[in-house]
Amino acid sequence: MLKFLLWCLLFLVCWPVALLALVLYPLVWLLMIPFRLVGIAVEGVLELVRAIIFLPARLLGGGPRLKNQNSRA
Repeated sequence: MLKFLLWCLLFLVCWPVALLALVLYPLVWLLMIPFRLVGIAVEGVLELVRAIIFLPARLLGGGPRLKNQNSRA
């Protein structure tokens, strides 16, 4: 809703720029799809590397501890 209101304000101030933005927005969105896919792939690879690095600690029981376990008498 905020984007629409900003576009309406832009339309009132400078209608040619608002119409140009309305036409170019789908094209820019289509051009950004490959970059989003690369970002998702890189994020997945980094999570895999993180999981591999922390695997020995998790196997040895170095995972996060709950507060209730530390307060045992």
